Amino acid sequence: MAYDYDQSEDYLFKIVLTGDSAVGKSNLLARYSRNEFHPNSKATIGVEFQTQTMEIDKKEIKAQIWDTAGQERFRAVTSAYYRGAVGALLVYDITRRHTFQNIGRWLEELRLHSDESIVLMLVGNKCDLKEGREVSVEEGTALAQSENLFFMETSALDCTNVQIAFQTVVKEIYNVMSRKVLSSDEQKQEAATLTNGKTVKLHDNESQKAFLERVWCCSGGAVKKI
Repeated sequence: MAYDYDQSEDYLFKIVLTGDSAVGKSNLLARYSRNEFHPNSKATIGVEFQTQTMEIDKKEIKAQIWDTAGQERFRAVTSAYYRGAVGALLVYDITRRHTFQNIGRWLEELRLHSDESIVLMLVGNKCDLKEGREVSVEEGTALAQSENLFFMETSALDCTNVQIAFQTVVKEIYNVMSRKVLSSDEQKQEAATLTNGKTVKLHDNESQKAFLERVWCCSGGAVKKI
């Protein structure tokens, strides 16, 4: 499922970290989830994940963050973990231009295997390495604007923007979800009005469009078909 909630109105969001190998995805997650940094961390094999909790509108939001391997030999495996993701951070290393140039490939893969409403953030990591910079802030901003992505530069080493990057994605996912719930409620109210004020309960697997089409058929065209 893209997101879920229980009777206490808690939410669980699946978020993935993706990008080339050694761009710092694992250290970004370690810094965010445990406030740790490992300068000699090994490459991720397959997929690992951590769960973090934050509060929005007095609701407990749980973010299940998946750290995917960037090595080519694992791509067939990790692409399966994109399914159900409602958020993603596409990470490149500002000191290695080719990792920035490969973002288009990762973006294409994400869009192929995830929901169209997924929240995406472009992350230029290792911004503490100013002297080794090969990708400018302006280039990152331009790519993000052209692909309709959020954008931020981070440093897992000195904590720059790490918390705010993840929190921004989680908050935007919550906003998207809230708009969907509001829209669904409005559609249900409209459907109830079409049935002379009687309350109608729609099943989870029944679309609003299919319901209106049946009303149109049964009422001899009294309701305009959409």
